[in-house]
Formats: sequence, C-alpha cells, structure tokens
Amino acid sequence: MREAERLLLKAGDESAVSIRAIASAVGVTPPSIYLHFRDKTELIFAVCGEHFRKLDERSEAAVASVTDPAERIARRGRAYITFGLDNPEHYRIMFMARPDALAPRMSGDELAQTAAFGHLLADVQAGLEGGQLVGDDAFTLACGLWAVVHGITSLLISKPEFPWPPLDDLMAAAMGTHRPPEAQRRPKRR
Repeated sequence: MREAERLLLKAGDESAVSIRAIASAVGVTPPSIYLHFRDKTELIFAVCGEHFRKLDERSEAAVASVTDPAERIARRGRAYITFGLDNPEHYRIMFMARPDALAPRMSGDELAQTAAFGHLLADVQAGLEGGQLVGDDAFTLACGLWAVVHGITSLLISKPEFPWPPLDDLMAAAMGTHRPPEAQRRPKRR
C-alpha cells in the first residue's frame, strides 16, 4: 500500500498507476497483489481509506478548543478545504471519482457514516438548536454545507489558475448563506 501511494503521488493521477507498476516497485509478480486486493480500485481505496481518518483528525484538531457550533462548522470547513488542497490526488479519489469507479464501502450510506460527516452533523444540530443556523433538518443542512466546501475544494484543485479571492473571504461568502440574517452581517473592511 505504501508503494501504491508513492506511485499515486508521483504520477498525480490514479489512472497512471497500474498493478504491474506497483508489483514491479514492490518486487513481486502482479498476480500476487490479487491475493490481497480484488482489483486496482480496491487497492487505491485502501490507500485512501487512511486519509478519511486523517481528514477527521484534522477536522477535530481544528475545533478542539471551540464550543460555538457556527465557529466549529466554519473551522471544519476550512480544515476540509486545506486537507483537500494538501492531498489533491487522494481527495480526487475520495470525493471526485466516477460512481462506477467507487469501492462499495465508499458509496452513499457508508459516506454518511464517516466520522468527519458525523461530527459535522452534530455541530449543525447544535447550531440549529441554538438558533445560530437556519433550517428544518440537520442532515439536509449538513449535506448542503458539505456540498459548499466540496465545491470550493474541487474548484481550487481543478482550477488553480482562476483568480480566487483569499480562502477566508471565499468561505465567508459561501458559508454565510446558511446563517440567520443577523449573523450574516459582517463589518466592512477598510
């Protein structure tokens, strides 16, 4: 798995990494890899599985000393985006792969059960209960917030040449849409 990850990062593209190349780098024959992994997709997702844990660790570290749910959500969003920018190829595989290229454990219900999403959902529920967020359903709102940070992350990865505003300004503009009107008002910069 370490060699597959090294090749993945070196190539910068999952499609450029083959079972043959991984086997050669490890010093085994390609069929021996199939004793451990059904196919290349399963191997690549095993490599990325560790990164789901790292994403949650980064998210939890970002909110460790924060009790305000809205601030926790904003910090989680920033941690998510920076994780994606720091790990663009893993991020592409984790969240931007074609549906037919996904390992079964990376689909719908499984993603909803990840620790990172569960922690976001808990903060959204606390924000709704405390009146810091507007909405009727915590799950729907958490999905919307995830879609916002995923969109930002995906665009920053795929369109780095675009003249993006500073990340904090971009996030404030995008995330503020889910807060009550009084919470959306920000002092103008001078």
